[in-house]
Amino acid sequence: MPICEGDPWREQYFEGVDCPEDVNVPTEDGDAWLWYPEYKWIYNKLAISESQGFACGPHGIEPPSFPVFSKPVFNMRGMGTGSRVMRNLTDYKTHQKPGHFWTTLLEGEHVSTDVAVVDGEAKWWRHTIGEPLKGGMFDYWTVLADSKPEIEEYCGAWLRKNLAGYTGMANFETIGARIIEAHLRFADQWPDLYGGRPWVDALVGLYRDGVWRYDDSGRREGYSVVLFGAHNIQYHHPPQDLIDDIRAMPDVTSVQVTFHEDRPPS
Repeated sequence: MPICEGDPWREQYFEGVDCPEDVNVPTEDGDAWLWYPEYKWIYNKLAISESQGFACGPHGIEPPSFPVFSKPVFNMRGMGTGSRVMRNLTDYKTHQKPGHFWTTLLEGEHVSTDVAVVDGEAKWWRHTIGEPLKGGMFDYWTVLADSKPEIEEYCGAWLRKNLAGYTGMANFETIGARIIEAHLRFADQWPDLYGGRPWVDALVGLYRDGVWRYDDSGRREGYSVVLFGAHNIQYHHPPQDLIDDIRAMPDVTSVQVTFHEDRPPS
């Protein structure tokens, strides 16, 4: 389908959607990189830090002060793998890596934000926060009904300055309303919580017509809850009738079974 979804358990959100064959909507960073070469620089995290005036530099350039946050300049797969706080010069010299950089260590609430953009102007926002567990995992996410004015003001100004001419979805990861990552896509886990089919139709219209038309007056808070299983067990998908029964429960909008049962656990 023209909405190019890499995970089969998320295709449920886009089945039967009227999307012309010549309109491609990315949900994967690799597709967005190829389809928007003029704007793919936003996947350079060092450039994102520089665009905000942060103290930053590649490994090999010593930070003027500590602590700093270190992560890969590019990480199209694996996201934050290899990231760490460097608290002093010894820490920095011990953990230097090729292809990594250091930047200002931010504090504050960590928020994921999707935004519909028309010619560099934000037309729609939706914010999500995660409840963390140990080891970098999350227990559940809350898709907020409320706005985040500080994020919207800051990221909206950043869009106008840095992505003028771009039309499509964008995703920001922020800490303390400052950008740590940006993506030329949306978070494809939650189209049902954003509004379901009407929202997906608006998504197609954004890429097809270059406009955003969506009545979001009825938005409400939503939750995405993770069920973890033990490692190294060969699980099987639950029966479809059980999934259908769960989806029929009041206020349940989708079930994602996020593994391939025909592949070994390893």
